[in-house]
Amino acid sequence: MLTPRRIQIFKAIVDEFIKTAEPIGSKALQERYHLAYSSATIRNDMQVLEEMGYLEKTHTSSGRIPSTMGYRFYCEALLDESNLDKRMEVAIRDAFEASAMNVDEAIRQSCEIVSEMTNMTAGAIGPDASKQRLEHIKLFPLDEKNAVCVFITDQGHTETRNFHFNQSVSVQDLETTTDILNRRLKGVALTALASRLEDVKPELGAVVQRHDVLFTAFLRAFIRFANDTVYFSGKDKVLFQPEFEDINKMKKLMGMFEDENVWKQMDENANAVALTTRGGSQLTWVNDLAVVRSKFRLNEEDSGELMVVGPSRMEYDRIVPLLDYVARMIEEAYRKGDDHD
Repeated sequence: MLTPRRIQIFKAIVDEFIKTAEPIGSKALQERYHLAYSSATIRNDMQVLEEMGYLEKTHTSSGRIPSTMGYRFYCEALLDESNLDKRMEVAIRDAFEASAMNVDEAIRQSCEIVSEMTNMTAGAIGPDASKQRLEHIKLFPLDEKNAVCVFITDQGHTETRNFHFNQSVSVQDLETTTDILNRRLKGVALTALASRLEDVKPELGAVVQRHDVLFTAFLRAFIRFANDTVYFSGKDKVLFQPEFEDINKMKKLMGMFEDENVWKQMDENANAVALTTRGGSQLTWVNDLAVVRSKFRLNEEDSGELMVVGPSRMEYDRIVPLLDYVARMIEEAYRKGDDHD
C-alpha cells in the first residue's frame, strides 16, 4: 500500500537519484532529507516499494533507484506542472519578442533554447508535409554560384534553403526558373513536388541555359523539404549522461536520431511505457531513455511537437512546464506572424 510515508520516501529517492545518478541507502536518505523515521523503517518501506515495482536494486549497491514504473507514478501523481522557473519564463519570452520569426524559425530557436536551459537534447516534429501545398517560391541570388531559396506553403510556413551551384548561374536563369515553377507547381502537395518537377523539366530545358544545375538544386530541396520534418538541437548533450556511457547504447541512440520515424512512432514501440500528464504533456520511457513531448497547434489542421530526449533520470518538474510554456510561445509567435502577413 502506498502510504503517505512511503510516498514521501519514494519522492526523496527519485529527487536524490535525479541529482546524483547514484543509488541511495536508507541511512543516507534519512540524513540528507531529514526524514522523521528510523533507518530501519525507511529500509523496510524501500523493500515494500521495490516489491510494488516502484524501485529497483542495482547490482553494484544495496541502495535503490527508481524503476520505469516508479518514474511513471512520480510524473502522474507527484509532478507540479505549474512550477516554471520565472527566470526561464522571462528569458524565453524575451527571446521570442526580440525578433520577428516565421513559425519554422520559432521551432528551431525553441529547440536551441530548451536544449541550453535543460542541458539535454531538444527536438521538434514539424507540421505534416502531406497536408501542405506549395504557395510560392522566392529565389534571392547572392552571387553567380550561390542563392537563397524560400519556399512558402498554403499554411503560411516557410522553409529556407541555401543553393550552391557548381557552375555560374545568371540572374535571368534564376528568375525564369522561379516564374516557371511558381506557375506550374503552385497548389501541389509538398510530398508530390519532386515527382511533379519531372513534368516541368522539358519547359525548363527549352528556356533556361543552366536548367540541369537548377533542376538538380530544386529536386534536392523538394525531397528534403517534404521529408525533413524532425529537427534536433544539442544531440551530443545526452551522450554526457552516465546512462549512455556504454558505447553500444550510444550507437543505438545516434541511430535513433537519424531515423525520424522512431520519434513519430514513439508510442508504438513494444517496450514503451507512456503517460499523458494532467496538463497534456506526453511522456514516454523506453528502457533508460525518456522523451517528454508537448504539442503545439498552428491552426485547425496543422500541429507539431516539441520534445526533450534524455535519460529516465531527468528533472521532470523543470522540463515538463518549460516545454509546455515554449510550445505555447510557438503558437503565439505563429499567430503574430500570421496577423502580420
